[in-house]
Amino acid sequence: MSHAVSRLRAARLASATKPFLARGGFKRERCEGCRLVPTHCMCALRPSASTRAAVCLLMADIEPLKPTNTGWLIADMVADTFAFGWSRTEFDPALIALLSDPAWDPYVVFPGQYAAPERVVHAVRPPAASQDDKVKRPLFILLDGTWSEARKMFSRSPYLNHMPVLSLEPTEASQYRLRRSRCGDHFCTSEVAAQCLNLAGDEAAGKTLEAYLGVFTHHYLQAKNQLPVVWEGAAHQHLGEAVARQAVRTA
Repeated sequence: MSHAVSRLRAARLASATKPFLARGGFKRERCEGCRLVPTHCMCALRPSASTRAAVCLLMADIEPLKPTNTGWLIADMVADTFAFGWSRTEFDPALIALLSDPAWDPYVVFPGQYAAPERVVHAVRPPAASQDDKVKRPLFILLDGTWSEARKMFSRSPYLNHMPVLSLEPTEASQYRLRRSRCGDHFCTSEVAAQCLNLAGDEAAGKTLEAYLGVFTHHYLQAKNQLPVVWEGAAHQHLGEAVARQAVRTA
């Protein structure tokens, strides 16, 4: 299935001058749909969600190429996911058009201590009508990269400067185990997206995305360690339960 992140990855690969080799990953054939080895493919488990909110990923240069990237999981599940490569000197006209579209109510998701206090919010505005009387939908702008890359994107993207900064207040620690972080309170991109969906009233989708990350983590680590997938384990059980709850909610 083609989505915004997979298309950005294909474009980045097409422009590469040398093959991308992921550090610490497995060097075997990968499924084009889930980036895992075929024996550990999880494409059949891909959930979908109808959400009020949308997600815009601003991705650092090689982020779409990393097999551990979790922005891919968001695009797998949330139909209205947009993805753009970030550059300090060049602005994608399609990105500017998206951010200027009156149908959206955009938020830059970033820790509030790095923004002017008057920009910082901790909640999503109630639904409001746009100029054509359609209800605006939240658009969460996630800066997808390492912490240093995300800080650079935040401070050097002038087209974001007029937007509110949504500062999350998580109640639980990150469960992400595929990359090391110097800061224990940092969350991976799909965990941040799940928190944003919860704030927008898309709680069932947020829980499903959390469970989907758990399944991806299990498949990835099992493949890396050359172990079989535990199909009856807790990760798959949690995803099945989350998908079932979401189906009941949208029925």
